[in-house]
Amino acid sequence: MRKTRSTFLAGAAFAALCSVGAPGAAFAQEDEAVDTITVTAQFREQSLQEVPNAVTAFTSQDIEDAGFRSTNDFVSMTPNMTFDDSFTYLNSFVVVRGVTQINNADSPVAIIVDGVPQNNQKQFKMPLFDVQQIEVLKGPQGSLYGRNAIGGAINIVTKQPSNEFEGFVGGGVENGVGYRGEAGLSGPIVKDKILFRVAGSYYETDGLIKNEYLNEDVDGVDHDYSIRGKIAIFPVENVSIDLRASYNDFRAGSSYDTIINSYLNPTFRSGNDSNDVFAPTTNIAGKTFGDIFEASGKADIDLGFANATYIFGYTDINEDYRADLDFSNPTQPTFGPFGELGQGQNLDVELISHELRFVSRDDQDFRWIVGAYYLDTNRSLLTRGFLDLDQSLEQFENGVIILAQNESNENTAWALFGQVEYDFTDRLTVQFGGRYDADERYQESPGVPGSGRSIKFTSFQPKATVSYDVADDALAYFTFSTGFRSGGFNAPSAILGSFDDEVLKNYEVGLKTQFLDGRATLNLAGFMSKSEGFQFFFVDITTISQIISNLEEVDLKGFDADFQLRATDNVTVYGGVGYTDSEIKSIGNAALESYLTLAGVNLANVVGSKSPKTTDWTINFGAQAVQPIGGGLNAVFRADYEYQGQKFWQIDNLDVRDPIHLVGLRASIESERWTASLWTKNLLNEEYYADVNPSAFSGAPYDIGFQARPRTFGADVKVRF
Repeated sequence: MRKTRSTFLAGAAFAALCSVGAPGAAFAQEDEAVDTITVTAQFREQSLQEVPNAVTAFTSQDIEDAGFRSTNDFVSMTPNMTFDDSFTYLNSFVVVRGVTQINNADSPVAIIVDGVPQNNQKQFKMPLFDVQQIEVLKGPQGSLYGRNAIGGAINIVTKQPSNEFEGFVGGGVENGVGYRGEAGLSGPIVKDKILFRVAGSYYETDGLIKNEYLNEDVDGVDHDYSIRGKIAIFPVENVSIDLRASYNDFRAGSSYDTIINSYLNPTFRSGNDSNDVFAPTTNIAGKTFGDIFEASGKADIDLGFANATYIFGYTDINEDYRADLDFSNPTQPTFGPFGELGQGQNLDVELISHELRFVSRDDQDFRWIVGAYYLDTNRSLLTRGFLDLDQSLEQFENGVIILAQNESNENTAWALFGQVEYDFTDRLTVQFGGRYDADERYQESPGVPGSGRSIKFTSFQPKATVSYDVADDALAYFTFSTGFRSGGFNAPSAILGSFDDEVLKNYEVGLKTQFLDGRATLNLAGFMSKSEGFQFFFVDITTISQIISNLEEVDLKGFDADFQLRATDNVTVYGGVGYTDSEIKSIGNAALESYLTLAGVNLANVVGSKSPKTTDWTINFGAQAVQPIGGGLNAVFRADYEYQGQKFWQIDNLDVRDPIHLVGLRASIESERWTASLWTKNLLNEEYYADVNPSAFSGAPYDIGFQARPRTFGADVKVRF
């Protein structure tokens, strides 16, 4: 029988979902238990239900069934987590339990691909192809992952080289004249000793969001292609070496924000009603273009008493964009006396990391992990504003430059970490962990003598967990954990020159259960967190500066839950629910308060408000049915529903997006060797903004919004050999 695994909380819908399947059928006697999923996000292999943490996991079969193609696909099925595109092609905002991603800054979650940390926020949005498993851990994971794991950690494992030749080729078409292709090949170079795997993907689309002034679609992707190669070497019995390299090149639309209020309607507040979503009307069609190269090496040595792992990582990221600055055209109001304006940015980031850790054997009551980590980052950022005289992108290089920011940043970070756990009884386990991070940052304006400045941040991040098997299939746990996100510098001439670090303290209680002879799982977690130095983002248009600043204290509390039920031999229902209640307790930042007052923000609206970009409720549920149709073929039908509650765009909460409802359908015919699918996302064609920047926080004299993609649909085919 074909098995699947996804996540959910059904709640009150439980009875209705159970009724999906053969008419009048109860649970079939031959029903089998839900598969045991093994996760490695805590550096050792563990059953998902044995990990004392809120974890959502997706297997390769889940990824195939749901048709995951990019990061936002699995985020939409993870309670208390949202993902929104914004501005440039690689730019996105992921929010986990109220902790938010920020432009050109550290991510709120640690991203690990094949054991290698992805240390820049631009690496989070990625094409997903040839992936074996995705694991999402929520809550601070600082003791093992260090800085930037303040909201959690995401562990992505791509498929490993095989000892037998195998491969796949696939592709698809979608509305907006989109094309997608992928292929992979794996096998031995030297049987049992040297294995390889190579895979790649390609995507292009004309787009679906039309600029009404230019009369052209502006969200198109000219090309996005990726290739990844892996070599696994087994020189002797207890040693393995993994070498990995990947390259991604892209050119796509950028910065197609829309004016959503104006001088003529200054009281307009952005909501979710379809009448509130306006098409872009800029007179420059923005573009993002760049590439990412990554290379890594990983060596594992079985020492008998422990496993030693060394990981080296190298990343080179280039992302440039050119776009409209005033988001208007000659028929509309603009910023002031200059007329039409354009903008652009060149971002270059180079990262080198080293990690060495030792993980003790699993077959003993006392287990431990110790390790060290080092990261060196060089980041340069050139930002310009120019007079838009001919609508061309080349004006960034040879036009009339009116404002410019040029900065060079160096970042050196190191950490020592460790964790111990002990089984006091067969049911009771206690775990303690801690990590010390040191982060040194230096910034200068190239060519400007004496412009250099430096700052250092340090943090100790403890973690303590007590877990108890209250029954054979029920694990209860309590965790205290901490997270740390480093501070840093804004642009050299920005009105707020630097920002402090953010520290999150989290208390969490959870219950992980299986019942109905293993055919159902229900996992629950409640949390209370306090953020000190909560980081958030806004724009100062007077200096074309992206500003990060801090709120003194933000409280976060809520719960998440997931559920899965194998209702019959052929039907599985699944889903999840998350709730986050955030409250800004104090600003406590005199420089920020002064700036906000000048920008027209009423500070009385800030204290007591929700934290920016927070969504209160996230709910997803769905069902999948697999029906044999003869000849070795199965028909697979899948329906997914996602609800996102109110989203609070900025710290004064005057701009709030109404709840949205997203529906996806997928129907496939599959055999052992091939799959053909029809699919649709956002079936109801919900119109909404993926990002909104109110005027007081965007520097513009009007609110601007970044439109989400409308309904998409297409067909895919994949052949395995």
